This record gives sequence, C-alpha cells and structure tokens, in this order.
Amino acid sequence: MIRLLLPALLLALPATADAIVIRHDVDDAEYRVPSSEFPALVDMPKSGHGVLVAPQWVITAAHTLPRRGKLRKVGINGKSRRVERVVIHEGYRTLPQELIHQAAATGESGAMVSFVSSSDDIALVKLARPVTDVTPAAIYEEGVQPGEIVKLIGKGATGNGAAGYRLGAPSRTELRRAYNEISRVDDRWFCYRFDGPSSALPLEGALGNGDSGGPTLVQVEDQWLLSGLASWKVIDGHMLTARYGRYDQVTCNVRLGHYADWIRGVISGQP
Repeated sequence: MIRLLLPALLLALPATADAIVIRHDVDDAEYRVPSSEFPALVDMPKSGHGVLVAPQWVITAAHTLPRRGKLRKVGINGKSRRVERVVIHEGYRTLPQELIHQAAATGESGAMVSFVSSSDDIALVKLARPVTDVTPAAIYEEGVQPGEIVKLIGKGATGNGAAGYRLGAPSRTELRRAYNEISRVDDRWFCYRFDGPSSALPLEGALGNGDSGGPTLVQVEDQWLLSGLASWKVIDGHMLTARYGRYDQVTCNVRLGHYADWIRGVISGQP
C-alpha cells in the first residue's frame, strides 16, 4: 500500500525533511554544483531551506519553521541574517500529534493524506535588513503542466534510487541539483515520480532527507524561475521500515502559482 510521508511527521521521528537523491548509475560528481548555481537558496535552522524572493523576504514551506520558539535567523550566501517576523498562510494546519503517534505506531498514514493535501504549507519570512549581496529569485506565476521538466536544488542528505537512504543521515552535505518531469498538477501541489534508469532523465533525481522548503525551478526561455517548494512525498510500505528515496517514489511540491496573490499581498503590506 502507498503511504503518505510528510516531512513534519519525520520531525517527530529520527529524521527531518527533504533533499537530493540521485540515480545509482550516475557519478555523484555530476550532480554536485557550486553555491553560485543558486545563490538565493536559504538555510533554515538545523535543516530545511527557503528561497530569497525579494530583498527582505524569504519564502519557505511552513512546516520548516521551528515547532517551538521563534525563528530568529536564517543563512543566505554564507551569512547569518536576522529575522524580523514570520507570516504563515492562514490555511496551514500543523499535523496533530495523535495522527503522528498513530502513524508511527502502526505505519498506517492514510488519515494524513486528506489532512496534508488540504493544508497550505507555505510561509513568508521578513528579514530585519534587505539582502544586498544576492539577487532574489523570480517566482513563476503561471501554472506548471504535466510533462514540464523541473530542476531541484538542495544540500541535505543524499542517497540513490537503487538503495535509498537511511533515516538520521546528516541533513547538510554538498549542494546538488537534479531534474525531474512533472507527472501531476493539483491546485496546491505539483508532483513528480523518481524514474529508474530505463526511463529517467540523464540527471534524474528526487528529494531525500534535509531540504523541505527548497526550490523547484522551471525553465522559461533562458531563465530558471521558482515554480514550487519541496513539501512531502509518498512512501511504499510501512513508514518506519520502508527504504526512503527509492525509484518510483513520488514527491509533491507547493505550487507557487496558486499562491501568487497571497505572496504579493504579504510582501506589499496588504492584509
């Protein structure tokens, strides 16, 4: 049976959110990139990412925010940046502890499917000072479509599609990028499947362990624009014993086109 695995659930278990998993038959060096590949990448505390989308604003998946206490600092371009305030989408709902305990005890996560798919996993973070040494990423406000190729970027834990990866692996490693093809688009989400070598892109990849809130980019002419944020994935089998990051697993991303009006309203200071 297919299970839904939400990164927020993993925060209560031995691991955290999502990062880049690669093909088993391609050298890892082909996936590694310098920080100049995407300077607007934001490091959230401990694990998770966001993206600089305006000089004083970062966008991220809401579940990357601290569950206790305030978000005080984020990292951008190797520098610590102080946070002024956080705006969480009014439609975001924290996963109830009873669902977490139930899923951890039984491996059954069906009750979380409808809960997660109806939540708005998005937040904006206002920085205390504008960032002047990094150009913000441009948001793609049009609707992405099945069949479009997206680029994924992250520097969390890694693994490969044949072996998967272990929970509890280090959640900050080298920066990597990979590509995938959108397979499904809903109002809030778009998703892709991690295909095996016979049908994969040359640098096919998926999310792994450590980079929820990280960027999913779509190419428009000669630019890669921010189309989504890493959010959750689907796991085959019991959630505590399954091998994560294997071929055929599906990852879903926050579709930013759905939230374009909300993003503009928050950044411009409108209610």
